[in-house]
Amino acid sequence: MQHVFIIGSKGLGNYGGYETFVDKLTEYHQNNKNIKYHIACKENGSGYMDEDKLTGVKKINPHCFVYHNADCFKIHIPEKIGAAQAIYYDIASLKVFIKYCKKNDIKDPIFYILACRIGPFISKYKKQIEKLGGKLLVNPDGHEWMRAKWSKPVRKYWKESEKGMVKSADLLVCDSVNIEKYIHDEYAKYDPATTFIAYGADIKPSILNDDDKKITDWYKEKGLTKNDYYVVVGRFVPENNFETMIREFMKSGSKKDLAIITTNDDKFLAELDSKLHFKEDKRIKFVGTVYDQELLKKIRENAYGYFHGHSVGGTNPSLLEALGSTRLNLLLDVGFNKEVGEDAALYWSKEEGNLASLIDKADLLSDEELNDFGEKAKKRISDAYSWQFIAERYAEIFGINKK
Repeated sequence: MQHVFIIGSKGLGNYGGYETFVDKLTEYHQNNKNIKYHIACKENGSGYMDEDKLTGVKKINPHCFVYHNADCFKIHIPEKIGAAQAIYYDIASLKVFIKYCKKNDIKDPIFYILACRIGPFISKYKKQIEKLGGKLLVNPDGHEWMRAKWSKPVRKYWKESEKGMVKSADLLVCDSVNIEKYIHDEYAKYDPATTFIAYGADIKPSILNDDDKKITDWYKEKGLTKNDYYVVVGRFVPENNFETMIREFMKSGSKKDLAIITTNDDKFLAELDSKLHFKEDKRIKFVGTVYDQELLKKIRENAYGYFHGHSVGGTNPSLLEALGSTRLNLLLDVGFNKEVGEDAALYWSKEEGNLASLIDKADLLSDEELNDFGEKAKKRISDAYSWQFIAERYAEIFGINKK
């Protein structure tokens, strides 16, 4: 049996890319007798793991539970260490798992670390992993050091940390072809071993009908109507380009609404309104978060179109989910978005007036044209991004025989 220890997600099934990935990976492998997953989960702090929200959990003790046949360990984090929480969390998880391997005499384990947060410290733990006969796999994520939310010193740390993780990894699992190319270009002197495995999605329709009370009540509360709104789903951070999308939508002549599903950030919202005065435009509607996945899927299905403004990162889960559900997708024209969407979407730039013009054109598309985009998008997901396909690729790199 191959033991795989996953570090770096906040847990399983939460509102995030890594959390969804770990949830789906363990789900698709839960009946495979040749693998045992061990998952680190945040016990406290932002985005902590609340296993009571999951179905089919077996609690072992207050700090450990079993889900999808995976052993899940809750790791406590000091809450007064600010941005260092993520670094502490990954190191503490590594320590717990290395100790667990020694105690249970686990041979040749695989440690899979999601993101490059602990590069300056990893060489010490790499030696301990090697003593166990184990291997270190790393998912380099996107360009964390480019994110606008970080100060210059923090960005410098993330860049150095990325370098350390690339040097130490036995294999880098990149979720984007563009990220894989960047790793080879940037760190050619280390001759890194890499492979490409994207995130997954599905094209199954929502279990909710159009007249389901859950969706009709939501529409009534938010002042929206089926097929008469564009939707945005994502974290309210600068590199997701909410400012550009809102500004351009306000410039467009669209009679539709713009429904923005995001986390609440009063400070950012106030700054944005001082620049754009979007509160004066009744079409712009911040509708809060939606954690009910079937409801969120139905909202996507019934939208006229979806905007995606992510400019940092690899293959983004919310983009995959939109392509699997929404007929028309309008994506920021950057490498990793185009890599995913190909000819199944329309593309816009941050140049003034570009997106506004595209919105006006999109509003005039016929039903036949919209359906054609929708069919191409779903085919794109089923061909390259299905969870079954992703799980099989991971089975290959983990060396698991199918059963």
